[in-house]
Amino acid sequence: MTTNVETRRRKLDTDKQDSPEDHDGGHQPASCCDRVCVAHVHSEASDAHTHSCLLQTSASCTPKHPQRTCSFGDEIWDENPCKTTISAENEVEAQKLANNYKFGFRKWKSHVTERPFEDRSNIVKELYSELNVIKPYSVGSLFACGNVLYVFLFGWWISLVYVFVGLLMFLTVFGIPYAKLCWKLSCYFLWPFGKSIDKASVSVPEFSVKILQDNSTLEAEEDGKPSSPLLLGETIEEPTESPQNDHYWWRMSTYVWLLVGYPLLAVTHSVLCLISWLLVFTIPVAKMSAKTLHTILLIPPEHIHISQATEAQEHEGRVILCCYHAVNLYYYKYTVDGINVFAVNLLLLVIVSLVIGYVDKSNQFVSSEVKFATAVISIIPLSYYIGMGIASISAQSNFAVGAVVNATFGSITELTFYITALVRGHHQGNKCLQEIVKAALTGTLLGCILFIPGICMIIGGLRHREQRFNSRSAGVSSSLLFISIGGVFAPTLFSKAYGNLVCEDCTNSTGTNSSGSFMCKNCHYDLSENSYSLFHSHIEPLVYTISILLPVSYIIGLIFTLKTHSHIYDIHVGEGTGHLGASVHWSRWRALLILIVATVLMSACADLTTEHIQPILSHSSMSQYFIGVTVLAMVPEIPEIVNGVQFALQNTISLSFEVGSCIAVQVCMIQIPILVLFNIFYDVGFVLIFSDLHLWASIFSVIVVNYIFMDGKSDYFQGTALVVVYLILLALYYFAPSPSGC
Repeated sequence: MTTNVETRRRKLDTDKQDSPEDHDGGHQPASCCDRVCVAHVHSEASDAHTHSCLLQTSASCTPKHPQRTCSFGDEIWDENPCKTTISAENEVEAQKLANNYKFGFRKWKSHVTERPFEDRSNIVKELYSELNVIKPYSVGSLFACGNVLYVFLFGWWISLVYVFVGLLMFLTVFGIPYAKLCWKLSCYFLWPFGKSIDKASVSVPEFSVKILQDNSTLEAEEDGKPSSPLLLGETIEEPTESPQNDHYWWRMSTYVWLLVGYPLLAVTHSVLCLISWLLVFTIPVAKMSAKTLHTILLIPPEHIHISQATEAQEHEGRVILCCYHAVNLYYYKYTVDGINVFAVNLLLLVIVSLVIGYVDKSNQFVSSEVKFATAVISIIPLSYYIGMGIASISAQSNFAVGAVVNATFGSITELTFYITALVRGHHQGNKCLQEIVKAALTGTLLGCILFIPGICMIIGGLRHREQRFNSRSAGVSSSLLFISIGGVFAPTLFSKAYGNLVCEDCTNSTGTNSSGSFMCKNCHYDLSENSYSLFHSHIEPLVYTISILLPVSYIIGLIFTLKTHSHIYDIHVGEGTGHLGASVHWSRWRALLILIVATVLMSACADLTTEHIQPILSHSSMSQYFIGVTVLAMVPEIPEIVNGVQFALQNTISLSFEVGSCIAVQVCMIQIPILVLFNIFYDVGFVLIFSDLHLWASIFSVIVVNYIFMDGKSDYFQGTALVVVYLILLALYYFAPSPSGC
C-alpha cells in the first residue's frame, strides 16, 4: 500500500508541474501530518484531486495556508495542512483526544467517559458477562489449558471443602438437604465448565380462566354493534403453576445451614474470589465464586438444579450460573468505573506498603529491602490515578484550567520523591541522597528521550511497516529539549570551565610525593566552602537566572503551540461527535479529590522509599548511579510507557513521541526550577551541578533523538537504535564508581 501511495504522489507531482491551472490552486497536495494522506484520483474531475487522511479517529484534509511547503524526502511540496478531525462518542471524549495533541498536556489513552456498551466488540462484551447465558459449544473446546489449570489451582480444594461441609451438615440431621446440595456443588466446582445451575420452581397446580371469542364477535364489535350474549366467548379452565410458599425462614435447617455450613463456605469463596481476582486473567472464577456466595448458597436447596448446559436451554430465563472458561487473556482490558483492573488490584499493595512501613518501624517482621520494593511499586498505581485525574479535569475544563492542572499535578509524582529525598538527606547529613536525586532526574531524561520513543517505534513498527508523524510539531518539542538541556547543564559546564579541580590520594609512580607523574583518586571540582567566591558570586546567580528562564520558555512554548501557531497541530472536533450529555467516570470535583488523596499517598510512599533505600545503596553490588537512573527514574513512568505503546499500536506514533518529550521538558523546565526554588526557602544543599556522566549522556541523547526525528518517519530499526543507545548508557552507569558521599 505504501508503494501505491508513493506512485500516486509522484504522478500528482508530474501533473502539477505540467498543468499551470492545477498549480495555481486546483490541486491539493499531501500534507506533513502525523497520518498518511492518500490521494484518490477521481475520473469525474481530472483537474481536482481529493485527499483523505487515515487516522485512528476520522480525519479530513482542509485547504489552509496554501503558501506553506512540506518536504517528503528530497522533494518539496506545497502544503495545505491536513486538519485532524476528531470524532468521539461525546464532546468530553473529543476534548480529551484533542488535549493529547496539545503541547504541555499529559497524553492519556483510556476513556474518561462511559462508552456505549452496544458499540463494544464481542470480546469486550464477554468480559462483562454475568455468566448466566447458555451458549453453543463443543465438548473439545471445554478442555482448554485454562480450564485444566483451574482444576489444579482451585477446583480440587474447593471440591474437598464442599465434601467436608456436606459431612458436617449430614451429622446435624436437620441439614441433610444442604448436605445433598454440597455434594452436588462439590462435583460442580471440580469441573464447572459446560454445566449450568438454574433455579427450579416447586409448584402446585392452579387453574386460570381464559375466555375465547369467535371471529363473529370481534367483527360485530368492530362495526359498532353490541354483541349478543349468545355470541359471548366460551370459558375454559387451564392449569398454571405458582410457586409454593416454602416458608424458607421458618425452617430449622435454614438456621443450621447459616450457622454451620455457610460461614465456612463464605470464607472459602472469599479467598477464592480474592486470589482469582488478583490474578486478573482468572476473573471468571471470581465472578463464579461471588455469584455462588451471594445467590446460590442462599436459595432453598430443592430449588437448585444442576445440569448440562444443553439440557437447560429451555430454562435459560432461570439460569443462575453457567461458565465455559476459567481463563480469559483479554481481561487486561477490564475496567472498574473506568479504572484498569491492574490499577485497582495494586491499590492493595499501596495499603500493605503503608501498613508495614509505618507499623513495623524496627524491621522486626519485614526487611528494609521488602519495604523499599513495595513502596516503589506502589508508586505505579498512584501515578495512574494522578494521570486519570489530570485527563478527567482537562477534558471537562477550558484551556487555562487544563494547562495549570497539567503543569502542577503532572510533575507531582517525581517532585514528591525528589523533595522527600533531599529533606531526609539534609537531616541525616547524607549527601548520597542528593546524588541519587540527580541520577533520577538524569534517568528520567534518558528514559523519556531514548527508551519511550524507542520501544514505541519497535512495537508500532512491528505492526505497521512504516509510521509517519508531524516532523514540524516534533521539531517544537526537540527545540524545547535543546533549550532545556542546555539550561539545566549550563552551570555544570560553567563550573568545569572555571572551577578548581581538587584530587585526593595523589602519588607518583615511585610511591612518594616527589616530582613526576601523579596518579590521583576522587577528583572533583571544589564548588562550596573552599571556593566561596566562585560558587556564591558566579554559579549560584547563574542557577537562579536559569531557573527563571526555563519556566518562561515553557510558557512561551505553550503560547506558541496552543495559541499563535496552533495550526501546527490543527485539531478540529468533527460534526459526527455526539452532543448528548456524557456520563463521565470522574467528575471534576471527584477527580480533584482523587488527585489530592493520591498525592498524599504518593508522599507517604516516597518517604518510605527514601527511608529504606540506604540498605539497598550500602549492600548492593551495582553502582548507586544505576539504581537512581533505572528504578527510581522509570518506575513512576510505567503508566506513561503503556500509554505510548498503545498510541504506537494504533498508528499515532506522534503521540508516543510526545509522551516522552512532554515529560522530559517538564523535568527540565518545571521540576528542576521548583527544586531550586524549594532550596532557596528551605536549604537542603541542592546544587544544580551534575557529574560528567550525567552531562555527556544527556547531551548525546538529545542529539541522537533529534537526528532520528528529522525525516518524519519511524520504523522498528530506528527504535532499536534508540533502545540500544539507552542500554549502552545504562551499562555505563552500572559499572560507574559510586558517587561521592555514598
